[in-house]
Amino acid sequence: MWFQTKGMFLVGAMAIAGVAVAQNAPSPPATARTVIAATKLPTVTDVPLHFSVASVELAPGLKSSVSKANGVLYQLSGSTEVSVAGETKMINPGEGLFIGAGKMAELKAGSGAPSRFLHFFLVPAADLAATPETAPAVVNEVYRTAAPIPDLRPGGYDLNLTRVTFPAGMPSNAPHHRSGAALYYVLSGTGANTIDGKVISRAPGSFIYEPFDLVHQWGNPGGEPLTFITFNINPEGVAAVLPGAPAKTQ
Repeated sequence: MWFQTKGMFLVGAMAIAGVAVAQNAPSPPATARTVIAATKLPTVTDVPLHFSVASVELAPGLKSSVSKANGVLYQLSGSTEVSVAGETKMINPGEGLFIGAGKMAELKAGSGAPSRFLHFFLVPAADLAATPETAPAVVNEVYRTAAPIPDLRPGGYDLNLTRVTFPAGMPSNAPHHRSGAALYYVLSGTGANTIDGKVISRAPGSFIYEPFDLVHQWGNPGGEPLTFITFNINPEGVAAVLPGAPAKTQ
């Protein structure tokens, strides 16, 4: 009887230990998703619209200005003091700000280092050639859609810039379609982007354009996190098709 009781005790203890190990096992890293800047547009069908992106550098302490189309400034390095309509905000790396069409914004680089940022625009075709930031800023257009964004519908749209990080080794998500249009920019890591069954490797510095109804997938087969930002335009009330945790706004 003593041996039987001891055996039962050992089996029970092993079962409890197994449950404890299962309960203490770390959860896999989650997808992180942060809305950098967002606004609502009452209409996007008045004129043909393009996505365009300018890379801008402003030497320490120098000033520039911008007045172009609806867009979001995303700070890469250094800092920029942005003044719009009497309000001033300091933008640091990883932060951004929406600047509306027709609003003049004054920019001043921080004193410690050059200010480097990307300026994403939703710009009318007629204004594509206009230089956004004034001298002495050094401005280079680094991306422009070849044709106007197709299949935009009457009604309001949400416009936002969102940063997403996929953990290392994340399998591709299920195929999903674009409800509006989006432009991705890879900041770090290398992603696996599947379009029409073809897997394309996306390295840092890559721009990826997704028009309406494009069926696509994203994954991260690499050994380091994949981080990208995406400039989204979606019908009002229709969420952007980006997987991950509920978004928070900076």
